[in-house]
Amino acid sequence: MSMEDKIFTVLVPIEKKIKIKNGKRRVVEEKIYPGYVLVEMIVTDDSWYVVRNTPRVTGFVGAGTTPAPLSEEEMEVLLKRMGGDEPKFKIEVAIGDPVKIIDGPFKDFDGKVSEVDQERGKLKVLVNVFGRDTPVELDSLQIKKL
Repeated sequence: MSMEDKIFTVLVPIEKKIKIKNGKRRVVEEKIYPGYVLVEMIVTDDSWYVVRNTPRVTGFVGAGTTPAPLSEEEMEVLLKRMGGDEPKFKIEVAIGDPVKIIDGPFKDFDGKVSEVDQERGKLKVLVNVFGRDTPVELDSLQIKKL
């Protein structure tokens, strides 16, 4: 619609996350704000008309009739969050913490954390099997802290 001089960037914020599906670790892209699109533009009557009348655009963030702009600090934080190439592991358990296994062959078993490998995102959990504590290596996404 020849608005390149007024509408510069259209951005759907996404980030990479690690998920386990069928026992395998996969990196998937998830939308940070589902249903939202960020538009960098100069607000004039023409550009505002084009954005407002785009199919499936239902509303805007802000009070009144014009949208509220994001600050540069907010955009820097968002772009930094999107820019991560390899998602990091967030292991929020320590050695000795009780955990519940939520995935894998030992699903619904309880145990205690005996080792934590932050780099690989792996844990060793002592699970009571037949009256003996057995070490089981699990992914950090396969447990839930009790």
